[in-house]
Amino acid sequence: MLRSAVSALLRTNAEIPSVCAVPRVLFVRHTLRYPPQNRSFSLSVRLHKKQKRAWLLLEKGQTMDGNMEKILAPLRLAVKDQGDLVRQMKQDGVPEVDITKAVAELKARKRTLEAQELALQPRDDMVDRAKLEDTLKRRFFYDQAFAIYGGVSGLYDFGPVGCALKNNILQAWRQHFIQEEQILEVDCTMLTPEPVLKTSGHVDKFADYMVKDVKNGEYFRADHLLKVHLQKLMSDKKCPAAKKAEMEDVITQMDNYTQQELTDLFVNYNVKSPMTGNDLTPPISFNLMFQTSIGPGGNMPGYLRPETAQGIFLNFKRLLEFNQGKLPFAAAQIGNSFRNEISPRSGLIRVREFTMAEIEHFVDPNEKVHPKFSNVADLEITLYSSKAQTSGQSAQIMKLGDAVEQGVINNSVLGYFIGRIYLYLTKVGIAKEKLRFRQHMDNEMAHYACDCWDAETKTSYGWIEIVGCADRSCYDLKCHARVTKVPLVAEKLLKEPISLNHSYSLTSSHIVVNVVQFEPNKGAIGKAYKKDAKYIMEYLAVCDECFITEQEQLLNETGEFTIETEGKSFKLTKDMVSVKRFQKILHVEEIVPNVIEPSFGIGRIMYTILEHTFHVREGDEQRTYFSFPATVAPYKCSILPLSQNQEFMPFVRELSEAMTKDGVSHKVEDSSGSIGRRYARTDEIGVAFGITIDFDTVNKTPHTATLRDRDSMRQIRAEVSELPTVVRDLANGTLTWAEVESKFPIFEGQETSKKDVAEE
Repeated sequence: MLRSAVSALLRTNAEIPSVCAVPRVLFVRHTLRYPPQNRSFSLSVRLHKKQKRAWLLLEKGQTMDGNMEKILAPLRLAVKDQGDLVRQMKQDGVPEVDITKAVAELKARKRTLEAQELALQPRDDMVDRAKLEDTLKRRFFYDQAFAIYGGVSGLYDFGPVGCALKNNILQAWRQHFIQEEQILEVDCTMLTPEPVLKTSGHVDKFADYMVKDVKNGEYFRADHLLKVHLQKLMSDKKCPAAKKAEMEDVITQMDNYTQQELTDLFVNYNVKSPMTGNDLTPPISFNLMFQTSIGPGGNMPGYLRPETAQGIFLNFKRLLEFNQGKLPFAAAQIGNSFRNEISPRSGLIRVREFTMAEIEHFVDPNEKVHPKFSNVADLEITLYSSKAQTSGQSAQIMKLGDAVEQGVINNSVLGYFIGRIYLYLTKVGIAKEKLRFRQHMDNEMAHYACDCWDAETKTSYGWIEIVGCADRSCYDLKCHARVTKVPLVAEKLLKEPISLNHSYSLTSSHIVVNVVQFEPNKGAIGKAYKKDAKYIMEYLAVCDECFITEQEQLLNETGEFTIETEGKSFKLTKDMVSVKRFQKILHVEEIVPNVIEPSFGIGRIMYTILEHTFHVREGDEQRTYFSFPATVAPYKCSILPLSQNQEFMPFVRELSEAMTKDGVSHKVEDSSGSIGRRYARTDEIGVAFGITIDFDTVNKTPHTATLRDRDSMRQIRAEVSELPTVVRDLANGTLTWAEVESKFPIFEGQETSKKDVAEE
């Protein structure tokens, strides 16, 4: 991580005041119309390869644990200056190419700052990933799919423990969102015809560039491979400073290169296959969707869905009818999605098949106020606003109510869902201190989005996005309505007659709104396009104001514009179509709802939980355990007979049957080994509680057994008949372990043995 941090540091244009007595490093300056001010910067970081720990060389021999803000201050200033520069360039109308370079530089400085913040934080809260991955594989939480055939990257099979954990995470999601918020659940097909994804933009834009080894056919993602290659060249001590600066500039602009520019860079830097040294093909565009054909003839191209949202948008009319035509309402879907990643990596973080849980909350754009926002308004959440990012500031803890009131979060509907997401994530085991909500900067958001926040968690891979929460405006519904000619709108009965449509002003008696629509010349269109004229007329009839205004501008500037419908393109000229504006009084207002979309990556959430709950027993480095909350633990309880003695078996069966009846997942652990070793085995897969049947259970009446808490390892003793109910209440969260300890006696030790005679 620090190696990339140092590399990123070299990208900043600035010179920053020295904080340590080491040789000064000058930073690359981009050819911008508005170059930032110079500040000198001097920093030395070395990476201890064996231990992978970093030391920052400071004045007077201090370590990096001290003066953290002193170290970060110049980096924050560098980000702030670049953010100010970008804003000024946009205000001054600087050419887009220069703004793009400046934004890339801003992102680079942000990455530098964030990497340094992570590097300076205490290491004792970082998980031992090697030990974690060993446990996950050994206990078959999940493993690479098709392993006996050599495995396939980016595809994983979940074992019994992982499957139970994942199902419990999803069940908690259903309870927290679908049931508590009364959301409508749907289950749509994963196969999607091409026209649907053409309309949504996935066919044209859901792509990356890749290169191929010309001899063995191995593929690599072009930008990743080029970056690694340049970093390797830069690490050579013989690399001239000017050449190093040039390569740093290339890395900074990596996200902005066209296909031809990438091709030229691969040639200029003589990039070869990292595995074989073979030549590579020029970069080609690779769509990340899995393509297939629907039906035996192969005449209907389709894809495995890259997201679950589109199925909800396409069923909007049916869902609206189910909700008696009322807004607002929400629909949700849980299911698998597919992205044909070129270079899947980082375990469950970047895979080719993954489970998503998405909500689409449809709301009147003029009524973005959530009636239950007060329930979450007092939540204190770590927010990393766009302003803070571009100013070089850290994320700050804020009350959600304050964030909405101050305009940090766009509206209370979005704020409400951010609060509910926070409550869900912390409930299923994500550490509060390692969770933040980061706002997308303007250049990150889609042009149609009003506001967008990502729930990010700190892991051994750095900060990763696990949930996105976006205000998508009405973009998706309008796109599908335009292509299908089916109006995806809600109707709102008016107390007063209104004049339609999007822009309006209030008077004492009614609302005045302007209608904008195409006025086609049927004769001219019919003469030019014959039988296809009716498709053109239908298309023009459902276009929205935004689209009409854009085409009107083209019509005025060039005298024509082009539309696509029924798989064909049609050029329309001024004599074929014009734009008409008028007012029309209606008693029903048609509303294209805005959409608030929380989108959950279940695999990423699951991996974060695994990291955040993984621990090593104090004093015993070999004993590991997962402190899953009982609600999501794979098994709520284990039942452990003290030994193989057959006198214990009736009590084991009694407890197992009672827990099954109460719906409590449990595991009978009657394998060989000492009771301590068997406790360790159940702790290792995160079983929340353990009931032990011993000789006191057999020899005394009423029959009692011990109940053990996994995290504290403390035990109480209670009657066997009471324990299933206690475990059920603990698992449901209606009872705490502290309450259990206050109600039942603490277990100190077994009082009888096999030789004792049972009491009458």
